[in-house]
Amino acid sequence: MIDTSLFAPTPFWRQIKRQRIWLISAALLLGMFAISPALAIANIRFVATALFGVSPFLLLSVALAAYSTATGADQLIARALRGNPVKMIIIAAMIGGLSPFCSCGVIPLIAALLVMGVPLSAVMAFWLASPVIDPSMFVLTVGVLGQSFAIGKLLAAIGLGVAGGSLIHLASKAGYFSDVLRPELAARANMNRVTEPKPIVWAFWRDAARRARFGYEARSTTLFLGKWLLLAFTLESLLLTYMPAEMIAATLGGSGLGPIALASLLGVPAYMNGYAALPLVDGLMGQGMSAGAGMAFLVAGGVTSMPAALAVWALVRPPVFALYIGFALVGAFSAGLLFQLATSL
Repeated sequence: MIDTSLFAPTPFWRQIKRQRIWLISAALLLGMFAISPALAIANIRFVATALFGVSPFLLLSVALAAYSTATGADQLIARALRGNPVKMIIIAAMIGGLSPFCSCGVIPLIAALLVMGVPLSAVMAFWLASPVIDPSMFVLTVGVLGQSFAIGKLLAAIGLGVAGGSLIHLASKAGYFSDVLRPELAARANMNRVTEPKPIVWAFWRDAARRARFGYEARSTTLFLGKWLLLAFTLESLLLTYMPAEMIAATLGGSGLGPIALASLLGVPAYMNGYAALPLVDGLMGQGMSAGAGMAFLVAGGVTSMPAALAVWALVRPPVFALYIGFALVGAFSAGLLFQLATSL
């Protein structure tokens, strides 16, 4: 049976607190209209297009998460990813590097895995590798920057996932990161654990309690991720408006370690859509930017684009988020440095 208190009315003041993300997004859009209606309309179109693009991943992941919870299959999924840690980390990183998820599309799936109780090491490996490259991005990278750049980016994605997942595994064995989820997600994860063990019923719709669990899970996950993605895309539209490609181009020129380090740092907040970033990097390299700096910029931005970073912040506690940003920076710099050495041989 489901604890009916989960569906009880929430006090008004707490409802207002929960709506603060929606209110912030609305305030930003209203502020844009006050400054420039034309700019506000352009930004709204950007946000709507971005949300539409990520919606298939969002809906599919939400449906799978709700179905697995309602049927009890989440136990099987969590158990399958609790095998040999090293093996799971490598598999998760490889799947992440080859999966068709963008930096935003991977967030719903990550949320589902964390709520199911999958170890953070495997989740982090997938999390870090998946946004860097996907099959279509690999093909486009070959066309724009060449085969060696595409292969290097794929290896960087898998290497970053394996390294990040391994470090998380070692830290977890030492007693760290036992509590990684934000309170809202942690409560749902604990709810799933309280009802375990439970029989798996694939045709969940025949049971009223399981139907209620499916509806609750689907609704709460959609609203939770939707509000953060809306805010993330709104902030990204402002970032692209006030930090255009020309500004980035004027900053990342030159050679040596300095531009690689700067590209790693700048890639975190300034990254645009991965497909739009490829011609930008191609143009920068044509103006003298090193290949290593280009690789660092793409890797750092792929992992920590504004929508992805803000969604990560919504899912996990600050120490895990800080580690995620650190992995992106160190991994991007390492990938850029190694790629620069490889291309200069």
